[in-house]
Amino acid sequence: MLFSKTKEFMNRYPHPYLRTISLLILALAVLGVLCSCGGSATKSAQAGVGPQAIPVAVAAAERRDVPVYQSGLGSVQASNTVSLKSRVDGQIVQIAFKEGQNVKQGDLLIVIDPRPYQVQLEQAQAALARDQAQLKNAQLDYDRYQGLVKEGVIPQQQFDAQKALVAQLQGTIQADQATIDNAKLQLVYTRILAPVSGRIGLRLVDIGNMVHAADTNPLLVVTQLQPIAVVFTLPEDALPNVAQHMRKGTLQVDAYSRDDITQLATGKLLTIDNQIDQTTGTGKLKAMFDNADNALWPNQFVNAHLLLETRKGIIVVPAAAIQQGPQGSGFTYVVKADKTVEVRPVKVAFSQANLSAIDSGLSPGDLVVTDGQDKLQAGSLVDPHTSTAAPSGKPAQPSGTVGQ
Repeated sequence: MLFSKTKEFMNRYPHPYLRTISLLILALAVLGVLCSCGGSATKSAQAGVGPQAIPVAVAAAERRDVPVYQSGLGSVQASNTVSLKSRVDGQIVQIAFKEGQNVKQGDLLIVIDPRPYQVQLEQAQAALARDQAQLKNAQLDYDRYQGLVKEGVIPQQQFDAQKALVAQLQGTIQADQATIDNAKLQLVYTRILAPVSGRIGLRLVDIGNMVHAADTNPLLVVTQLQPIAVVFTLPEDALPNVAQHMRKGTLQVDAYSRDDITQLATGKLLTIDNQIDQTTGTGKLKAMFDNADNALWPNQFVNAHLLLETRKGIIVVPAAAIQQGPQGSGFTYVVKADKTVEVRPVKVAFSQANLSAIDSGLSPGDLVVTDGQDKLQAGSLVDPHTSTAAPSGKPAQPSGTVGQ
């Protein structure tokens, strides 16, 4: 049909110039008809498709018990660290320990040659025996002079001199006894015993070496590992709350590894330091651990989690579900039964790790959007799927300070 119309048109306009103009007008008309038909088809196709659902991640609000923590950075400190030095001069003749050995208080560690001090003790004992004999003789003369001076046989001056000699010898005997006690003490010092129970470090001196009381370097170091302490810091604003909970009872402290993943030990909070560090705005706290399995070592870096309380039956949702409004108030998108969302204002009690505890605004079972909120508005149609950040039955371990 289009061919016959074109032939008829050609016959009607035999002049080449008019024929060209007429063909252009005809082509434009045909193109306009085709475009209008295509647009109508596209509008018809679009009219047959409904609004698209927005894929989002969701999680259900749960009611459960949630532990409330304060977390801080800390380091492990030994209960006692003793650097043992010699208190006498002499040669080491025996080493009675092995490196890394656990010892008990009073165990023999090192023996220094005791023979010179044994000789000194015997000399002091001999001097005491000599002076005791002299005192005995002087005492007998003094007793005899008492009767003679009364009869006038000896002068009073001789009697007084004998009395003074007795007193002098008594003082000499006391000095001799002190010398003996000192010699015995020096003899005791030749045997170095463990002052506390703990673990011995590396040996710092070998057998046969001469040691002196004036030496600055220790012979060995004994470190008490059981119990052991952890000193950690918290912001100064958190200390009044911690002190308030301490008055109610002993608080539990968990020590975690450097990466804050592995729990190393559980102990009890001992005390809060008596001053604030002005340079950091933090206060120090000290916790004690039994450390029966030696999981903690002195100077080890740890993350301390102080358990303040356990909130019973509180509603929790993933922290990612909470959005901040223009006025700073919190809200969340809640998925309704028809798979549309509504904006729900919520009041957050506290946030901990990846969880937020809700005081009001949500009920157990409510589905909240945890991912994809940037595409939503009130009434949006969504395609929900379960979020991997949904609360689980096991409480999440905190990694930061809890806000109250």
